[in-house]
Amino acid sequence: MSTAEEWMTLAIADARAALATGDVPVAAVIVDASGARISSARNEREVRRDPTAHAEIIAIREAAAARGDWHLTDVTLVVTLEPCVMCAGAILNARIPRVVFGAWDEKAGAVGSVYDVLRDRRLNHQVEVTAGVQAEACAALLLDFFADKR
Repeated sequence: MSTAEEWMTLAIADARAALATGDVPVAAVIVDASGARISSARNEREVRRDPTAHAEIIAIREAAAARGDWHLTDVTLVVTLEPCVMCAGAILNARIPRVVFGAWDEKAGAVGSVYDVLRDRRLNHQVEVTAGVQAEACAALLLDFFADKR
């Protein structure tokens, strides 16, 4: 198993925990250059009653707090679902150099599906993106969640 797959396995386990709270099962893990976990989070919009409580946003806030610096220039963010526009903006603003994601988001994805914010050359920072890591497992969590909602 590659390092990205190992990190995604951690994120998938965290995403499953979101099911208990009724949140969409998405989770993010931030690791440093040595592969050590700095932070991890899952969606908490329902729990916090906060529309910005996406897994990526919470994980970025926790990583910045742990580091005592908002410049996260040597980390990798691993997330089970392609980031949305809000999360892509936060990734750029934190100067995160690498993002790994699992499932594509054909309706709201901002890393290649609908938009490609992280690699837009017009912006001041571009991000290396690895897409589709354990995509089927990540997508299955979401499909099962939304099937139960219907």
